Amino acid sequence: MQKPRLRRKEVPAYLAEKHGIEIALSTLNNLASIGGGPVMQYHGRIPLYRLEDLDAWAEERLSAPVRSTAERCRD
Repeated sequence: MQKPRLRRKEVPAYLAEKHGIEIALSTLNNLASIGGGPVMQYHGRIPLYRLEDLDAWAEERLSAPVRSTAERCRD
């Protein structure tokens, strides 16, 4: 059975395994302070991340599919 929420230190491994996105724990810590990271909930002082929120955040950070690098520059 998979846990419904992860602690911050577990998030990098989840994102790498599920989405192929490498992110450092220090980057997550920084994003939690300044904003821009995945949505979190707190249990006391412990930040917890729901899997569906991590999945949504990972998808938001990805570009639309492209066939060449030239397509990526068209915005």
